[in-house]
Amino acid sequence: MTRYPRDMTGYGETPPDANWPNGAKIAVQIVLNYEEGGENCILHGDAASEAFLSEIVGASAWPGQRHWNMESIYEYGARAGFWRLHRLLKDTPVTVFGVATALARAPEQVAAMKAAGWEIASHGLKWIEHKDMTPDEERVQIREAIRLHTNVTGSAPRGWYTGRCSDTTVELVAGEGEFDYIADSYADDLPYWMKAAGRDQLIVPYTLDCNDMRFATPQGFNSGDQFEAYLRDSFDVLYEEGVAGAPKMLSIGLHCRLMGRPGRFAALCRALDHMRAHEDVWFATRLQIAEHWAATHPPVARVRPSEMDKASFVQAFGGVFEHSPWIAEGAHALELGPSHDSARGVHSALARIFRAASEEKRLGVLTAHPDLAGKLAEAKRLTAESTAEQASVGLDALTDGERSTFTKLNDAYTTKFGFPFIIAVRDNTKASIMEAFERRVAHDRATEFAEACRQVERIAELRLQEKLGG
Repeated sequence: MTRYPRDMTGYGETPPDANWPNGAKIAVQIVLNYEEGGENCILHGDAASEAFLSEIVGASAWPGQRHWNMESIYEYGARAGFWRLHRLLKDTPVTVFGVATALARAPEQVAAMKAAGWEIASHGLKWIEHKDMTPDEERVQIREAIRLHTNVTGSAPRGWYTGRCSDTTVELVAGEGEFDYIADSYADDLPYWMKAAGRDQLIVPYTLDCNDMRFATPQGFNSGDQFEAYLRDSFDVLYEEGVAGAPKMLSIGLHCRLMGRPGRFAALCRALDHMRAHEDVWFATRLQIAEHWAATHPPVARVRPSEMDKASFVQAFGGVFEHSPWIAEGAHALELGPSHDSARGVHSALARIFRAASEEKRLGVLTAHPDLAGKLAEAKRLTAESTAEQASVGLDALTDGERSTFTKLNDAYTTKFGFPFIIAVRDNTKASIMEAFERRVAHDRATEFAEACRQVERIAELRLQEKLGG
């Protein structure tokens, strides 16, 4: 049995209504990453200098050496860039992703963040890679980040974003901090819940596209105009979706050493002016969004077929294809995951097994279906599903004349094809079933076998929708 952990479906075609406060059409969430003083540096006990997100695109780490140019670029962010951005945003709700060791080296900046009422979330202990750490090593880093952050800012962080994370970061953070949200995801335009460390953990996704980091990456933004245009376009698309009834969240990622430079700063000012010129825009901290989402869309317990053991799965879905539990057994052995935890997902898995079966086995599924309004129905020996389906269009209450017609058609159809007439009755009326009966009995066997198989799949789909919701 293989289970695939990634959720490739999410909210699907119809995301939930965010119901932002005061009917806002969009939530704009600005993040200021405070990393200066927490980057790789041998002064910080690291093995080499920093090589990531600076004016030196494509820089290499210098093992065992200080990189004076790199250090001074980061220092610009703390000394000048931060204050330029603070002057612009001090009256705007902002979330700081603060590296704990960087915050500890920035008492003036931390005081300014707090005076502005900004949320200070944790950005880990140091601005370094975590991908090669063991879980135990990373857990130690997380705990120390929480401790230091609490001592420096006066309160424990309620949000977390590692950024340069490992594949176990979210699980570890969820298990250590009781955080209101974790932001180590880029998977959606809305918050979402996931199971992590045995609890329902809210994820408030972040962004790498509406992010000034692209000034420091190959094929990123070359000028402020490009960044401004990208922010405006992103805002406009999401705003229009909100006007149409599906509000979303726009994350904007800033760095003191990048957006704090004058030539880029001007573009940010223009983009924010564009956003503020619109009505019904909610500028919010990430924590405010998390609290709103938890209150408006709390986690809901639901059946997760991908997590069922084989016996439970077969018990739940073995009768979806009439009297054919082998289909559910085969489906359970597939690579199931979160995208199969829905009616459509389970149906996809079951249908794959049915379609891959030999004609003989599929014929067995067809012949397991009862005649419409036939002797089994009259004797009340149908499955509960078949009984309800036939009753839904009145096939349990036929006149003597109607029953006689159905019997004649059933006999003729079964004699010709070797399996009973099958149709998804919930898609039809008594009259349309009769019309289909008379039309399909004229088919050749290959055509009608294919049609009967399609109807069997449709019946299964409708049964699953009733079990699991549409």
